[in-house]
Amino acid sequence: MILTSERNPEPLDRIVMETISATQPDWSRETIIPGRYEPAKYLLAAVRRYQRLKSRGGATAKLLLPLTVFSHRFWSAVCGADIPLNSKIGGGFMMPHPNGIVIHPDAEIGPNCLFFQQVTIGTGPLPGTPVIQGHVDIGAGAKVLGGVTIGAHARVGANAVVINDIPDNATAIGIPAVVRKKE
Repeated sequence: MILTSERNPEPLDRIVMETISATQPDWSRETIIPGRYEPAKYLLAAVRRYQRLKSRGGATAKLLLPLTVFSHRFWSAVCGADIPLNSKIGGGFMMPHPNGIVIHPDAEIGPNCLFFQQVTIGTGPLPGTPVIQGHVDIGAGAKVLGGVTIGAHARVGANAVVINDIPDNATAIGIPAVVRKKE
């Protein structure tokens, strides 16, 4: 079944893919809304604050860095996620259920990506670490291993194990992941 809008006969998933940029971060996706329990946003804010302070330097940064590291450790424990302070994560990153997410410190994640619970981004059979381009959705339990590249607007299905490159606008599923659909 393909979902469409009454006003626009195009499939809704194509409309969403075209409206979410793979190059320009949508920082509103990371905005902390007061009163809502969204620990992933607090964890990500601690990572971003640490990187900002580290690049700025100075006496104020030296005073605030230990508090920021403590905040990162606290929210890491609350989330049950392992996201290093020096991670290369583009803006607009979302983790609706951050439990068990593990990201290698050398992996590169583009803007506006979406990771569900238990996602692992790390080393594997190919040398290097993954490069995930912009607006990539990775389903629960998926593993992206080794020096692979996942193209912009790609999707990785739940529990898939990616050990080969995935092209732009493709959907990959299975163990090992294979491209099932390319738009």
